Amino acid sequence: MHKILLPLLTAVGIAQSVSAAGFLEDSKASLDLRNFYFNQDTRNEDKPTDSEWGQAFMLNYQSGFTEGALGFGVDALGIEAVRLDAPGSSSSKKYQPGSVFPLEHDGSAVSSFSRLEATAKARFAQTQFKGGTLMPKLPVLTYNDGRLVPQTFQGWQVESKDVQDFNLLAGRIDQVNDRNSSNAQGMSINGANDPKTGRFSNQFYYAGVDYQASKQLQLQYYYGELENFYQQHFLGLVHQWQLPVGQLKTDLRYFYSSPDGKNGSASGQKEGYVSAGYYGNGVGKGEVDNRLWSSMLTYSLKGHAFSLGYQGMSGDSDFPHINQGQGRSPYLITNAQVLRFVNAGEDTWMAAYAYDFSRLGVDGLKSSFTYWSGSHIKAKNGDNKEWEHDLRVDYVIPQGTFKGLGFTWRSAVLRGNDSSDKDENRLIVSYSIPLL
Repeated sequence: MHKILLPLLTAVGIAQSVSAAGFLEDSKASLDLRNFYFNQDTRNEDKPTDSEWGQAFMLNYQSGFTEGALGFGVDALGIEAVRLDAPGSSSSKKYQPGSVFPLEHDGSAVSSFSRLEATAKARFAQTQFKGGTLMPKLPVLTYNDGRLVPQTFQGWQVESKDVQDFNLLAGRIDQVNDRNSSNAQGMSINGANDPKTGRFSNQFYYAGVDYQASKQLQLQYYYGELENFYQQHFLGLVHQWQLPVGQLKTDLRYFYSSPDGKNGSASGQKEGYVSAGYYGNGVGKGEVDNRLWSSMLTYSLKGHAFSLGYQGMSGDSDFPHINQGQGRSPYLITNAQVLRFVNAGEDTWMAAYAYDFSRLGVDGLKSSFTYWSGSHIKAKNGDNKEWEHDLRVDYVIPQGTFKGLGFTWRSAVLRGNDSSDKDENRLIVSYSIPLL
């Protein structure tokens, strides 16, 4: 708790001792409501359907900065999540694992959980420092928001836009609050993230640069390092091409991942600092060894968007990324609703179609359909395969008394011989009430 309260009290104290006009005048606050229903049916295993329903209340406060060359501020996030599928009971239904709510010792979902998080911030010119709760959206680290409440990270970050056309960024993460937890913990990767016997790290370093070469072209380089697990380099290119009819977007990505610290030694791997993958002779865990590249083209015209993409991998390990086993969002074109298509050796093709119904006069309605097909997965019994198709429909009331009230339906079907067959549906109702 002291890691949360310290930045909050520090920033508030600064605001009181320095002119706080900008701190207060530029403040924003909202109460964000999210009602979330989740249903996942495993088709080829004898296990009960995972069905959970909950309501989240998220109080989001963002201050401005105090006046002067060096300005200070504070952000705060208060979360309360309440289970609705079995009111008044904390042990009427068991989930394995608890996908939306934390679990009691008997395996049942808790009736509610809460978090209070804060971020102290400082600004000088176009450079901003943040310390406390972070929700990064970067190529080497992206928070997950696929359940009732979002995943958050604890650490610090500095970001500078002082150099024209460049965005420079660096930071360190020491803990993570997963989307179904009120407790902060260390970070891990697939293969070492068992909650009882796994290995975890409290040091993730990252740095990167975004260069806007022109209005149409952006170039990126990022580096991420999870101590004792992996080092990762990323190169990215995004290009927008205005055609005589429509627009074409090109998205190219490349990741190079290698071992760090204990993962790179036999003794460290014996301790449990391993990555999932396939290393031959039935060995499914070992050293980080992965190269990943992808390309995606999106053609947009009058509300329509058509996408085609390919992602390939080489090396013996899965694609490494921070993953405690409770939700992850790697920066990949294969970040589907359920699967991630990141197994060792996996090649994936994808196709997507999206439409904005405002072109037909139905403001606020959007839909999309995406299909992924992965093959050549390295495994003991040969090359495995998997596929998933996702349907998403979003509607936000555009005007009137309930303006901003949003409805989302997400449906996924996945099949293959590398993972369990699943059918999954999510229903989400969201609304934000401005307070300041």
